[in-house]
Amino acid sequence: MAGIETSVDSQTGGRGGRSSLAGNATDKALNLLEAASAPGYPHRLGDVAAAAGVPKASAHRIIQNLVTTGFLASDGSGCYGPGPRVRALAARITQGCEEDQVMRAELEVLGRRIGHTVQIGVRTGDVITLLVKVAGPNPVQDSSRVGMQLPLHTTAIGKCVLAGLADDQVAELVGRLGLPSRTENSLTGLAELRTELAKVREQGFALDDEENELGVRCLAVPVRDAKGSVIGAVNVSTITFLETRETLLSWFGFARTTADALHGLLG
Repeated sequence: MAGIETSVDSQTGGRGGRSSLAGNATDKALNLLEAASAPGYPHRLGDVAAAAGVPKASAHRIIQNLVTTGFLASDGSGCYGPGPRVRALAARITQGCEEDQVMRAELEVLGRRIGHTVQIGVRTGDVITLLVKVAGPNPVQDSSRVGMQLPLHTTAIGKCVLAGLADDQVAELVGRLGLPSRTENSLTGLAELRTELAKVREQGFALDDEENELGVRCLAVPVRDAKGSVIGAVNVSTITFLETRETLLSWFGFARTTADALHGLLG
């Protein structure tokens, strides 16, 4: 059985698990629950423990409790995945969720306007998590999917989030997570990242110019919560040999209209 797919090294500090302390008992249980529910489940105990940053012995004890309470399920061979209580909770959250319906409706309008894949992603801890993805008439065949976790510094959505932070907060994140490269175009120095974030603040959007995935270029516009803090972004994805950089930039106004429509929706 394959191990847990790792979409983002920034979450792990490049060491195959969360980079620092797993936290208190609640943090450990939630991290293990998240790791065991990652795509491709069921996952081996060792892989779940490593992804969650929890020692294997502690992970085994906590996971057994999560299985007993129905939050995780065991396949009987030492592998684990989401249990019935997690599945029920997910169904209750998503069924008829007004926020999800609004996000999808707004993205569908944007997707029809530009004809390409559009997404909404938000910051969850030290990563970006994709919440909604809508393929336009000419969809991008990239590797992204709903629920996928992506780095902050190599994605347009992540740059929008970082640009909304103070310089000392950005420095703290970089010091703790590093700036691992995803492609040859990734920003890997704090100084160049700061220059990039200043540009994002000035122009009101961020670009991922094949920095996270070769052949894919993205533009993102910040989405803010009710207090005005950047919590994520609306993202437009294109294939570099199908659309020019200039064409992507010309869609900024459409993306900004969508982002403005979502202001305050997620908090």
